[in-house]
Amino acid sequence: MTFKESLLKGAYIINIEAHEDSRGFFARSFCKQTFKAQGIDFDVAQSNLSFNKTRGILRGLHYQSPPDEEAKLVHCMRGAIYDVIVDIRPESPTFKKWAAFELSQKNRQMLFIPEGFAHGFQTLEDETDVFYLMSKPYRPDSARGLPWNDAAFGIHWPIHPERLSEKDRSYASFKL
Repeated sequence: MTFKESLLKGAYIINIEAHEDSRGFFARSFCKQTFKAQGIDFDVAQSNLSFNKTRGILRGLHYQSPPDEEAKLVHCMRGAIYDVIVDIRPESPTFKKWAAFELSQKNRQMLFIPEGFAHGFQTLEDETDVFYLMSKPYRPDSARGLPWNDAAFGIHWPIHPERLSEKDRSYASFKL
């Protein structure tokens, strides 16, 4: 695996190193020792799979409040997503900044998101599967979110979202 830090401190794009032959390929998608050598302490507590029927579905922006903040490793297994992270760590030099990455079945890239970030994605293709590793289990009482179109961030989405959950529609604008 190779790691490239994004403009948002602590977030990395990770490229797998595929060993290919006539059958296909094999690659490691997570190794605690490799992450630790990169300075990333990531313990996996939960994994999630998100299936999305159609292009344009938007999920997020989600995060968990302290003390249940979670780090994530996100991988698009089928299809493609526009993956967005927002730094909501008040002490961070990139506080309230956002970054977006295209993760797809074709590019096989993963995104490591540290604790203290809100996260969301929009599907770019029909029938898209997204797989996550999480550092903390989901805690409904700590679950929080931000509006996809919050003026505090000015995120540019590739497709105007029409398919959002009621919960994702209900989030209040960002306040410190």
